[in-house]
Amino acid sequence: MSRPIALVSARAARGLDEDLEPLAAALGGLALAFEVVDWDDPGIDWSRYALALLRSTWDYSTRLGEFLAWLERAAARTAVWNPPALIRWNVDKHYLADVARAGVAIVPSTFVEPGGAAADALRRFLDEHAAAELVVKPAVGAGSRDAQRYGREETAAIVGHMERLLGAGRSVLLQPYLERVDAEGETALIYFEGRFSHAIRKAALLQRGSAPTRALFAAEQIGARRAAPAERALAERALAAVPFAKALYARVDLIGAGDGSPRLLELELTEPSLFFAHCPIGAAGFAEAIGRLLKNQ
Repeated sequence: MSRPIALVSARAARGLDEDLEPLAAALGGLALAFEVVDWDDPGIDWSRYALALLRSTWDYSTRLGEFLAWLERAAARTAVWNPPALIRWNVDKHYLADVARAGVAIVPSTFVEPGGAAADALRRFLDEHAAAELVVKPAVGAGSRDAQRYGREETAAIVGHMERLLGAGRSVLLQPYLERVDAEGETALIYFEGRFSHAIRKAALLQRGSAPTRALFAAEQIGARRAAPAERALAERALAAVPFAKALYARVDLIGAGDGSPRLLELELTEPSLFFAHCPIGAAGFAEAIGRLLKNQ
C-alpha cells in the first residue's frame, strides 16, 4: 500500500480552509490517499507520508521560529512542498526586494528594521512618496494580521504602529496605498507547476480607520476574474524571478498602479488559499500536479 499524502494544516485553521473539500474530492478521484494533519502535532511520524503538502498552516507567522524548526524536521523525514528553501525565502516579505532587483514591477516597498528610528524612517518615506495614504505591515505576517491603512497626516498613529512592531523585534514594511484597489480590487493568479490555472478578484481588505485584524486572517470578498494579458505577463515574470526551483503551487497577488499597470503586491508560495470555489476545475488541476510529483520523486 502506497504512503498517503499529508495535507498540512493547523489546529487554529481546522474548519476554515474552503479549499480542503474540493481538493480532497479531486485527490480521491485519482485514488491518492491523504490525511489532514497539524504541523505542530508532536505525535506525527512524517516518514509515514509520501509527501507533506502545506495547505493551511495559517498560524506560522506568529510562531515563525517553531514553524521553521518543524519544517527542517519534517523535510528530513519526507518530501515537503513547496520545498523548505522556497518557504524560508517566502515567509519574509524582504523577498520583494529580490524580485524588484530582477526587474519585476512591485508596489514600492520600504523596510524598517528593529533598532531603527520609526519617526525618521517614516519622514524619509513620506518625502519619497506623494501618495495620500500608506500601509504599515510586518515583514513576516499573513492574512493581513497587524496590517493597517493610514492617511499620510496620521504620523503619530503610524509611528506608534511601527514602534509596536519594531519593539517586538519585527521588521516593518511601508508601502504607498494604491487607490485603484478600492474600485478594482486585487487580482490573484493561481499557478500549478508554473502553469496558469485561474484568477480571482479580491475586494480591498484594508479600510481607512479600521484597526488591524486580530483574527487568523481578515474576511475577504472574492469573485472570479479573467486576468488581463499584462497581469499574466507580470505574474509570470515574478515567478521566473524566484531564485529557487519551480514551485508546485503559487498565487501571485497584483494591484493596479495609478496608470493602470499591474504591480506585484505579494507572492504567496507558502500556504495560500487557492479559491477552488471560483474555478470548478482548479482542484482537479492541482490534484493532477500532485500526482505527477509523486510519480517523479
